[in-house]
Amino acid sequence: MYTLLKQSGHARRGEFKTVHGTVQTPAFMNVGTVAAIKGAVSSYDLVDLRTQVELCNTYHLHLRPGDKLIHELGGLHKFMGWERPILTDSGGFQVFSLAGLRKIREEGVTFASHIDGRKIFMGPEESMQIQSNLASTIAMAFDECIKLPAEYSYVKPSCDRTYRWLVRCKAEMARLNALPDRNNPHQMLFGINQGGTYEDLRIEHAKKIAALDLDGYAVGGLAVGEPKEEMYHILSVVDEYLPQDKPRYLMGVGTPGNIIEGVWRGIDLFDCVMPSRNARHGHLFTWEGIRNINNQKYERDTLPIDPQCDCPTCRRHSRAYIRHLFRAGEKLGQRLAVMHNLYFYNTLMEKIRTALEEGTFEAFRAQYVDLLDTRI
Repeated sequence: MYTLLKQSGHARRGEFKTVHGTVQTPAFMNVGTVAAIKGAVSSYDLVDLRTQVELCNTYHLHLRPGDKLIHELGGLHKFMGWERPILTDSGGFQVFSLAGLRKIREEGVTFASHIDGRKIFMGPEESMQIQSNLASTIAMAFDECIKLPAEYSYVKPSCDRTYRWLVRCKAEMARLNALPDRNNPHQMLFGINQGGTYEDLRIEHAKKIAALDLDGYAVGGLAVGEPKEEMYHILSVVDEYLPQDKPRYLMGVGTPGNIIEGVWRGIDLFDCVMPSRNARHGHLFTWEGIRNINNQKYERDTLPIDPQCDCPTCRRHSRAYIRHLFRAGEKLGQRLAVMHNLYFYNTLMEKIRTALEEGTFEAFRAQYVDLLDTRI
């Protein structure tokens, strides 16, 4: 259940109650693709890093270790030692990124495993069954992720099919939640708005999926190469057509500046591999901008990565030490860097929530939207 606590323009400060705890929104969901954050960061670390929600990948967990095995072992929460909410994506993005290896039909998609090449079929029902076995807090609907730019003549029938798939997802999720052996019989379902960069398709699709009265709604098919101005425009377009009393989730976004602009346009939830991926290459987010710790100028620098940060890494270690670990190829360098970036993103969301509560978000946006995405 979503409760809107305060609104500033289109920006929303809310609470999202789930069976695994209440999420303070806006929130960033840290990406643990195969039930683990890349960079050797544990579920216990994530609590210290102020993580509220972890996101796991349906496609990857279906292939390895197998969703049926995770079901037998009590579900994802028990499997990975994480008690807070988990969102699982539907596998759609991975399936549709396997260009040349997949065939789309009304029933679903046949594709080849990236691990061993074996043929796999996934449709709305199969995606719901896998996510039910995983027992995540929130399951995402199975949809088609199109590449941009795309012709209107392709996007329209794709949207229509995604809607038909969503209807099937809702029916299958209701059936699964009623089964006696489910590890999470209260699993939620989020629908996904598609339509490329075409306003009329986005609006039509938003209206249709809103009428299904789902637990939440995502905006998908953005941040796939289109200019950020186009993404912001589409968010502004769909804002008034998505239910006010349900959480909104912008999938796969993004930089700190993207997140601030997304909140400005009414988005509540975000996810992206960027903080962990960038950290593993030494690119660290700070309140002064993005710092490349590999630069020689940090060789003798005794300051923390970010003097304004109180993450476990910044409390204990210098820029010189982190740079040394990267230069020496020590995995500890990646771990400490990932911990810093995840903490930065989670505290960014805290500061956004505070600014919304205090009525200062417009000034916060003006101060940080460009700065945080700028390389030092």
